[in-house]
Amino acid sequence: MFVIASGMSRRHILTLAEAVEERLKVLGRRPLRREGLEDATWVLLDYGDVVVHVFDEPTRRYYDLERLWADAPRTDFDPAAARA
Repeated sequence: MFVIASGMSRRHILTLAEAVEERLKVLGRRPLRREGLEDATWVLLDYGDVVVHVFDEPTRRYYDLERLWADAPRTDFDPAAARA
């Protein structure tokens, strides 16, 4: 499974990545690999069966990972609905 998300700033991207790590750590999961934390335009957290990508908008548009898996099932996430 791939999770693809966008952050609005470097700090936001790092905070999103940290939140993913914290939540999965509670479940006993640690990333096998972490990349991109230095410049934070594209942070990758690889958990083996789940890979989390957190991009800034220009980098996400440039690489367009959704296009590579256009035929894969897709689930959009609505943060407002998740809070309700």
